[in-house]
Formats: sequence, structure tokens, C-alpha cells
Amino acid sequence: MIHGMWGGSWCWDNYKTFFEKRGYHCVTTTLRHHDINPTAHPDSMLGTTSLLDYVNDLEQEILQLNMKPIVMGHSMGGLLAQILGSRDLAKALVLLTPAPPSGIMSLSPGTIKSFWNVLAKWEFWKTANRQIFDGAIYSMLHLMPEDQQKIIFDKFVYESGRAASEIGFWFLDSKRASSVDASKIKCPMLVISGSEDRITPASVVEKIAKKYEPLSTYKSFDNHAHWVIGEPGWQEIADYISAWLDNISR
Repeated sequence: MIHGMWGGSWCWDNYKTFFEKRGYHCVTTTLRHHDINPTAHPDSMLGTTSLLDYVNDLEQEILQLNMKPIVMGHSMGGLLAQILGSRDLAKALVLLTPAPPSGIMSLSPGTIKSFWNVLAKWEFWKTANRQIFDGAIYSMLHLMPEDQQKIIFDKFVYESGRAASEIGFWFLDSKRASSVDASKIKCPMLVISGSEDRITPASVVEKIAKKYEPLSTYKSFDNHAHWVIGEPGWQEIADYISAWLDNISR
């Protein structure tokens, strides 16, 4: 289970409990430089950490399992999962409101507003950045109960400006860090969007699913936004994933 920007393994608490009750062994990894106190200053190397640094770390973790796991990713973690799939490291992929690979434009007005406090910072592409509270509510947490919004926000840490730019401005990245060769993915894939998602709109997520047809299954959930791992009604989505996994294992 791979978390997204500003997150940590804690993002998967609901899903880990849910799937372990169904007999799965769940590994909730924490990306490089994210395992810190949220109030602490970021590691000096975080700002220039690439998506491929994250992927290489995850690849090593997977190889230590001595088996191909189901790889589940949320947001940026969904893009990392796609790259891992193209390296033949997964027996199935589950992408929850995933960030898009290169070639799929994601800079909608809602996305720009979601990242505005980051984009307005000079040289954001090589510095560590953290969302402000209002930005996090608008982009990801607007369907969460108000008494939980601040609790979640206070867990967020800094994120790599380089990784963010590799996703949003892939057309300027000579190393094509966010590129995924769809022909190299051989496993089944479930792609999930939320109809109210502002940071990764359902229209973008649907394009991701189309990129991987016929291996992909696409499902959009009404009354859900980006934080599908914890929004009220998240169990409905987890149930759908569980049923899909049961179906492909038959």
C-alpha cells in the first residue's frame, strides 16, 4: 500500500484493518524522507528527490518479499504503482484516485488551485513543499467531517518539489520520470475515481484507465472526492476492491 504526497503509512490505517480482516497481509510502506515528525523541518535532500527514487526504493522492498504482491496506490502512490507494474513487480494493481503518467494532461483549474501555494513558490521544483490548511481542504479533504480535517492535516509532512513537477510538468522533464510503458504491464488493474475529486479529476483518472485497456477496470464513485481512503463511506469502495480481487483470483 503506497501513500501519496505529504502522506505516510498512517494513510492506510482504515484499509489495512479492512483487508487484514479478510486474510491479506498488508505492507504499508513510507516513502523516502517522509518518516518524520510533521512539525520537523524536511530532509535537505527531499526537494530534489525524484519519483524514480521512490520507485527504486519500493522495488527493493518488493523484491525482499520473494513474491509478486498486489500493489495498491493512492494519489501519487497510484502513479508509483503504475511504474512498478511496468517493471513486472505486481500480480495486480489497485489505483485509488491516482496521479497520471506523462502524456495525460492534469493541469485543470482545480488542480492549479489545489497546488497554488506550492506553484507560487520560486524554484518549487527543487525545494520541499507543504500544503497550507485551506489548500488541503479544497484539494483533498473537503468531504471529510470538519472535526477530522485538522487531525489529518496535522499529520501531513513535506513533499518533493521535483516529484510534483515530474507529474504536473512532465512535458518539461527530459528524464521522463513519470512515463509508463503500458505495453509492459501484464497484470489486471482496477482504477478508481471520485466524482467530486478536485486535485485528480475523474475525467483524468478515466484517461488513465483507458491507457491500460483491456487490462484495466474503471469505476467512479459518486459523492466521493480525493480522500477515498478515509472519507465517509470509504467502506463501500473497499468492499468493491475486495470483490474485484476475489473475482480476478478465481
